[in-house]
Amino acid sequence: MQFTAQQIATLLQGKLEGDPEAKVSSVGKIEDAGEGCLCFISNTKYEEYLYTSNASVILVNESLEITKPVRPTLIKVQDAYSSFAMLLEKYNEMAAGHAKAGIEQPSYISPTAKIPADVYVGAFTYIGENAVIGKGVKIYPGCYIGNNVTIGEGSKIYAGVKIYDESQLGNRVVLHSGTVVGGDGFGFAPLADGTYKKIHQIGNVIIEDDVEIGANTTVDRATMGSTIIRKGVKLDNLIMVAHNVEIGENTVIAAQTGISGTTKVGKNCLIGGQVGIVGHIQVADGTRINAQSGLSKSITTPNTTINGSPAFEYKSSLKSQAIFRNLPEMQHRLQKLEETVQELTAILTAQNLEYKK
Repeated sequence: MQFTAQQIATLLQGKLEGDPEAKVSSVGKIEDAGEGCLCFISNTKYEEYLYTSNASVILVNESLEITKPVRPTLIKVQDAYSSFAMLLEKYNEMAAGHAKAGIEQPSYISPTAKIPADVYVGAFTYIGENAVIGKGVKIYPGCYIGNNVTIGEGSKIYAGVKIYDESQLGNRVVLHSGTVVGGDGFGFAPLADGTYKKIHQIGNVIIEDDVEIGANTTVDRATMGSTIIRKGVKLDNLIMVAHNVEIGENTVIAAQTGISGTTKVGKNCLIGGQVGIVGHIQVADGTRINAQSGLSKSITTPNTTINGSPAFEYKSSLKSQAIFRNLPEMQHRLQKLEETVQELTAILTAQNLEYKK
């Protein structure tokens, strides 16, 4: 597909500077974009590429000050990043018009499952008893959809996803390949002989509207009740969400984070990669947790930023890190002070003895 700069500017309601007939047929990074490519700049550290880029069209923030001549056609918008994201969404919607449809074989669909005519089901997919699939859902090859599962309208279930019995997915949910929803929570009771007895997990998972979950992420079913992912949540790849966890609306969590059982994470939180969160605690709305932090107690004050392992208040953690880096020098200075004190003590002792004589 090919578009002119004028068509893109009209769609984005942006201000055009340059050739309105400049044509683009692909998107790319500003560093290596070529002729016919559309790219964007939202971070000023990439501004230098604006003056050397071979791209045909570049989206920029209207606040950006242009200090040198620019060859590409510019489209100035309020927020280049969000405008670029909207363009990608529109492009994806247009490309989806050519997507596969219907039910591919071999696949198994229970006679009791409810599936609208416009659903796509890829080959080697299993759909269990009383499953309810919404309009426009796309289930790619090799998926398992268990008994009594519901999947809301417009959702996408990519290849190799496994959704266990009783799980409930809202509208426009996206599950990427390898995701497992509704596996057993990690529940074992220690016995007197040192062995463990499995505690059967009889709850389910509820995923609300507009949630996207990355590849190879797992969301365990509740022991009783529900593990809940509220609407608008975005989970990266390789995340572990344990039994009875609740994640609040519009919270974003980066890769390799683990959340232990029964913890409640508030809405609009930002959690970095490789964060570990213990079980049975509360995380207040708007909390920010830096990457590789270990959270061992509840955060009760909204909009708190924390860091470190064990994690604590961000600015205090930075001061502690600065002190830690200076420990070798501080140790050296302390040794010098001890030597000086010893020398002074020896002198004073000698003077005192001489005085007594």
